Amino acid sequence: MTPRALTAGAVRSYCLGLNGASEDTPFPRNEELTVFRVGGKIFAFCALEETPLTISLKCDPEEAPRLRETYEAIVPGWHLNKRHWNTVTVAALPARMVRELIEDSYDLVVSGLPKAERLRLDRP
Repeated sequence: MTPRALTAGAVRSYCLGLNGASEDTPFPRNEELTVFRVGGKIFAFCALEETPLTISLKCDPEEAPRLRETYEAIVPGWHLNKRHWNTVTVAALPARMVRELIEDSYDLVVSGLPKAERLRLDRP
């Protein structure tokens, strides 16, 4: 575990702290998998009770391979489109970096939402 690694609670709080974010557990066969959404679209998958804690995040398709080559703790998204998703071992990276990756995923999803939804999210 790296110094200042995020806990499961901190990951959950950070995701839910993003404007308009919500969580649910939509998979009856995998109730421990929490999904974080914005505008109804998923930006993160995380089994908060698992050890080691991992989170799957959307990533720019050009950035995803570079991150995987640079960090052992970042691998292609498990059971997801490998071009657009990475799975991150949270404890193996600094908390700041994990928060930035979560925020990047959130921003990618928000950028794909209809304009009216994006404008609603921009309001305080």
